[in-house]
Amino acid sequence: MSEPQANPAKLFVGNLPWSMSLSDLESLFSQYGELGDFIIITDRVSGRSKGFGFVTFVNETDAAKAAQELNGKEVDGRALVVNVARPPVRRERREYSNRRRDY
Repeated sequence: MSEPQANPAKLFVGNLPWSMSLSDLESLFSQYGELGDFIIITDRVSGRSKGFGFVTFVNETDAAKAAQELNGKEVDGRALVVNVARPPVRRERREYSNRRRDY
């Protein structure tokens, strides 16, 4: 099984303001080109933003320009972190038991 390859058109966006909505994220990044997909990662239980997300551009050149210009840009008092997203890493799943071990 081969490792997933990085997609230069997909950007990681970190240090998002808690108040940022999907439409805010879309309007911020769509200035640089056509977007394929965008998401803000939220907590499963509370539904609150985890402060980061991903934006995928149709064109790699537009993604590179957006990353260059928006990395470090202040939005609502927070400096954005924008760079090419790393490919997902498959993690091995561990099983835990509630049984006590006697050593």
